[in-house]
Amino acid sequence: MTSKFTELCIDCADPATLARFWCAVLGYGVRDTGDGLVTIGPPVPPVGEERPGPVPPVLTFARVPEGKTVKNRLHLDVSPADREQGEEVARLLALGARRSDVGQGGESWVVLADPEGNEFCVLAARRP
Repeated sequence: MTSKFTELCIDCADPATLARFWCAVLGYGVRDTGDGLVTIGPPVPPVGEERPGPVPPVLTFARVPEGKTVKNRLHLDVSPADREQGEEVARLLALGARRSDVGQGGESWVVLADPEGNEFCVLAARRP
């Protein structure tokens, strides 16, 4: 028996705002809200339709009192599904992301930060 990766929890100051940002980034929708938590996930397929392949994990944003202070030890990588990397970076910047320097140098990925400063990478060549 093994475990399955089903959920990633992200501490934040404003779960609703961060959930809206990540819904726009990933094409997810809000699944559940309440008591300082917002959970988002991929669209649920209609009844009777099966989703091919693995089901992506949901993201849960949890309100915490302390702010982010250092570089994340865990971060998301996103891969543009229908555009080039530069176009996706421009889209994400327009949604409220900002460029971030974590010492990456001249790598093929672009490091951005979400509205609360959580770093994530936009990959160049990998397609989901």
